[in-house]
Amino acid sequence: MNAVFKALADESRRKLLDQLHQDNGQTQGELCAHLDMTRQAVTKHLLLLEVANLVAVVWRGREKLHYLNPVPIHEIAERWIGKYERPRLQALSALKRGLETKPPNKKG
Repeated sequence: MNAVFKALADESRRKLLDQLHQDNGQTQGELCAHLDMTRQAVTKHLLLLEVANLVAVVWRGREKLHYLNPVPIHEIAERWIGKYERPRLQALSALKRGLETKPPNKKG
């Protein structure tokens, strides 16, 4: 998980992930077209994203296609965000159920 946090800490790598989220399966050249970085810098960033398992690579002939792998981000959300939100969501759900099942107050 440390590799994922390290990869996400850099704005350029987050931009690469955003590009893949918009249009998955891009070549390095296609990714470079959207960023103000050298091809060598993009290569280094993509390598770190691959090591963190945030990007998966598929070869199609001589083309290297990059795909977003959202699983590590989901695991972070579950581990670091979900457990803190769960009690609040359960409380809201219980309140909703209670309000829906409570009989209307009759005045007579």
